[in-house]
Amino acid sequence: MTLLVISPDYASHLLPLATIATAQRRPGERVVVATGPATAAVVAEFGFERIDLRLGRGSNPGVIRAEQQPTGEDDALRGFFAATHHGMVATLAYQAEARRNDLLWAPVPTAQAVLQVIEQVKPGQVIVDHLAFSATLALRTAGIPFQDVVLGHPTALPVGTEIYGYPSTWPACFHPEPADLAALEKLCISVRDAFTAEVNAAVAVLDPGAPALEDAFAAHGPTVLFNYPAALHPAQRTALLPAHRFLGSSIRTEKVAAEVRRWLDEDDDRPLVYVSFGSFLSARADVLARVVDALRPLPVRVALATGSADPAVLGELPTSWLARSFLPQVAILEQSALAITHGGNNSITEALHFEVPLLVLPFSTDQFAGAAAIETADRGLVLDPNTATPGELRRAISTALRH
Repeated sequence: MTLLVISPDYASHLLPLATIATAQRRPGERVVVATGPATAAVVAEFGFERIDLRLGRGSNPGVIRAEQQPTGEDDALRGFFAATHHGMVATLAYQAEARRNDLLWAPVPTAQAVLQVIEQVKPGQVIVDHLAFSATLALRTAGIPFQDVVLGHPTALPVGTEIYGYPSTWPACFHPEPADLAALEKLCISVRDAFTAEVNAAVAVLDPGAPALEDAFAAHGPTVLFNYPAALHPAQRTALLPAHRFLGSSIRTEKVAAEVRRWLDEDDDRPLVYVSFGSFLSARADVLARVVDALRPLPVRVALATGSADPAVLGELPTSWLARSFLPQVAILEQSALAITHGGNNSITEALHFEVPLLVLPFSTDQFAGAAAIETADRGLVLDPNTATPGELRRAISTALRH
């Protein structure tokens, strides 16, 4: 039998999907990953086959840079980074506007390409990223069962009266103006309705007899898998979910370079602090620089994933630190005393797996909901990345290390 994984061409999406596939793979079973070329190395590292499938314009092999994106996507990425400087509501509004174009890329041709992959591979089981809307659209209209994996915070699948893209909760350090929130809500409703109309138009082509959807963002597969711990999810919201299973976290086995392993194995009693803003938000080098300034005088070891940040902005780093553009996150978290993160779902769930306290500096999307959950569960601290000073960061780091 063949297990098919359908993923956007983004390493941050493919890594947990491939880990889930590894756990579900039966002895001798073939695994094929349908994705773009940027993540070919990730597919190869897992030992899987790859079949080419483009689900969108952008890509991310592990560290994303605007200048490496196709025309149009590069400017969109720069616009996103610029929006993060203006805070939570401005960023969410920018992402809502962008969502009109970036979540449903060429829906009918892409859905047809997905069905061609299905015909070619003939899988016995299919695992799909929930946000790969053109792919899930194809599978639903064709009546092909699949496992629908929500890789982000569970609010990525709205339930009840929730509106996709509008934050249902956020950390205490953010104080959005009511008028700004009202405008954001109105925008998100408008985007939801336009997105749903576009999906319904595609459905009418692919399956003319299918009923129209009321909210395309709330559509889902027969079984929903949440890459998130059940203990962190409110019981009242769990009651509203469709048939589902919480996976906790998708912890993968990583290859660790010899130099990184030597650094991790050094005889050093100081607590290890891991710093990473993920594949996207490392572009906010100004915030990383403040984190670096906060850590310099502290008696800690630091593993710093610089991503796409300009090293010149960070200044000269202590020679005892481990600083690379990309680091094996799981292996480092396993030995960490604290993780400083943007609050991406992979970072949060992987840190929680190893019971590592968190200092979360959320910038966008579901990072606000993820950070709020950490705050509510008393599993870490949250600061506004745009306003936190090195002194405030240093005090929060010291508090978290004593937690």
